Amino acid sequence: MLVGVMTAQLHMHGITSLKAKRSIVKGLIGRLKSRFNISVSEVDDQDVKTSAVIGIAIVCNDRTFIDKQFDSIINFMRNDGRFYLGRVEREIFS
Repeated sequence: MLVGVMTAQLHMHGITSLKAKRSIVKGLIGRLKSRFNISVSEVDDQDVKTSAVIGIAIVCNDRTFIDKQFDSIINFMRNDGRFYLGRVEREIFS
């Protein structure tokens, strides 16, 4: 069994309230869950209006599949025009 873990920093410009930020983050989390069948949650910067950190986990038995999923997830997030994707860290544990 392999576990892939990724964190992604999101930067949102022009956001003036936590309500607007949470709307973006909750929408992204819902779309990621339904599209990629992964576990995802906001894990840091919950009280910062212009920044969020999301954590993503994948459990699988194929390292190549996890890497491809992470690449697809990163591309999906980069194509979302509501935020800028900052630092991304990913690891696979066996």
